[in-house]
Amino acid sequence: MARTRTQGEDFTFVNPVVKYLLFLFNMLFWSIAMVMIAIGLYARVMKHAEAAMACLAVDPAILLIVVGALMFLITFCGCIGSLRENICLLQTFSICLTLIFLLQLVAGVLGFVFSDKARSKVSEIIDSAIVHYRDDLDLQNLIDYGQKQFSCCGGISYKDWSHNMYFNCTEENPSRERCSVPYSCCLRSKEKVINTMCGHGMQDLDYLAAEEYIYTNGCIDKLVNWIHSNLFLLGGVALGFAIPQLVGILLSQILINQIKDQIELQKYNSQHRADPWY
Repeated sequence: MARTRTQGEDFTFVNPVVKYLLFLFNMLFWSIAMVMIAIGLYARVMKHAEAAMACLAVDPAILLIVVGALMFLITFCGCIGSLRENICLLQTFSICLTLIFLLQLVAGVLGFVFSDKARSKVSEIIDSAIVHYRDDLDLQNLIDYGQKQFSCCGGISYKDWSHNMYFNCTEENPSRERCSVPYSCCLRSKEKVINTMCGHGMQDLDYLAAEEYIYTNGCIDKLVNWIHSNLFLLGGVALGFAIPQLVGILLSQILINQIKDQIELQKYNSQHRADPWY
């Protein structure tokens, strides 16, 4: 006996709410990605070529460009895939978001389990940043901001600034900043006239003498203590990053299933179009 049409079978369609919600979702982050890339490129172009190449690995502008480019490509797939109802692009978008989410999850777990190695890696990054402190204005401002916010100086201690060619204490160093530390290491003064040279010669002093003028504790310990005392805040930030990714994955999968259902229905209708009982 010929198969009769099931009621409601012709009403399978792609929900426009899901389609355009996913499109707007990706359009928002696509715009953010373009702004990040533009800011990163502008920061790179405005730097001197020698300085830009010297601190390539610790340049905040490079981080903006890389993250922005990655976000641009992923959201581009989401935008075009949702607008054109392209399963291949939507699956690429969904897989990329899933991989990023899993990598973030694995990185968080590994950072917690292997906290000593993570601390060592952070120490290497900070040491590299100290070495290139005068080579990159963006990096310099970032370090100064961190030292002021955490009331710290250097990586492990204020003497880490000897790793920088301008601040090291060797006799051969002709710099006027020899054996000094940056102004951001100085204790906040209540005087009306700010003494920007308060860090001069501080590396020659021992801890007890130096702590009257500058922060002597390193930023690594301060950062670790801040993380331990702000776990709920960091958890909220992590959740804030995770929710958009999960929403994107969920919407893309719903849209993919709706498109597949529509394709299957069209195939079924075309196969039974000649059937008079259909």
